[in-house]
Amino acid sequence: MSAPTPETAPPSDRARASLEALRTEIAKAVVGQDPAVTGLVVALLCRGHVLLEGVPGVAKTLLVRALAATLQLDTKRVQFTPDLMPSDVTGSLVYDARTAEFSFQPGPVFTHLLLADEINRTPPKTQASLLEAMEERQVTVDGTPRALPDPFMVAATQNPVEYEGTYPLPEAQLDRFLLKLTVPLPSREDEIHVLTRHAEGFDPRDLKAAGVRPVAGPADLEAARAAVAEVTVSPEIAGYVVDICRATRESPSLTLGVSPRGATALLSAARAWAWLTGRDYVTPDDVKALALPTLRHRVHLRPEAEMEGVSADSVIHSILAHVPVPR
Repeated sequence: MSAPTPETAPPSDRARASLEALRTEIAKAVVGQDPAVTGLVVALLCRGHVLLEGVPGVAKTLLVRALAATLQLDTKRVQFTPDLMPSDVTGSLVYDARTAEFSFQPGPVFTHLLLADEINRTPPKTQASLLEAMEERQVTVDGTPRALPDPFMVAATQNPVEYEGTYPLPEAQLDRFLLKLTVPLPSREDEIHVLTRHAEGFDPRDLKAAGVRPVAGPADLEAARAAVAEVTVSPEIAGYVVDICRATRESPSLTLGVSPRGATALLSAARAWAWLTGRDYVTPDDVKALALPTLRHRVHLRPEAEMEGVSADSVIHSILAHVPVPR
């Protein structure tokens, strides 16, 4: 029996191949950020949102733009500043003198992939304008709810909280992000590669000229989401996720542990990762692989632990090392 061709393969297999091709295409524009690319794809499969943290200049914005280009998704960018108003994000009612009526002018949130650039540069009131959009997939203006497109994802970038002029996101909003991905500085070799590309004429504002092309679309994404929903979770794996999250609530280094919503997020992310790696069931390694990006922003360190140099990542690593793994 001959192997299935790409045209005759099941939709889920075609979707997986298309999503795997994203890495190659995005690498034409962004060097050395494979973990962040994978995290963004996992979030799309889970209908979640992503917080990208890193110092300025590590290609966070370019990464999101390249993802949208490869997936044929509409994208809009909002630069969050101290004077940005909530209506600048969601839209507002505008009076039309010719008709003597108010009409709704949609804000940039009405898109498939919203890039919320430097979200911690704007005050909490404007940050909160995204809460309903992220959770309910709608915006309510003047009492009228308006649905957002599907797919819809917020990819927010932020500078590390110790930088001046930042407003740390409140816990309620952090919990709305499925993943928090750290975008590190590149290695020496990767940085040389970046400079070589720029010396050869690479323009980060022109992705087409860089050769970045669409390799998947909304139909592939929908097929992938349907396949992820079929990934099985054993009772032992569900118990393992719960034990990890409960351990954060009992950690002496934390004042705030992971809520049941965080446990649900970890399980969803692990299912998506399992499907991306070609399996229809979740293993403990899938849970471990997504534990850091899913949980690091859902815990809060005690001040004394911070003074001793303890980080959220180190606490989660310790918990993963001590919670019994199901066999």
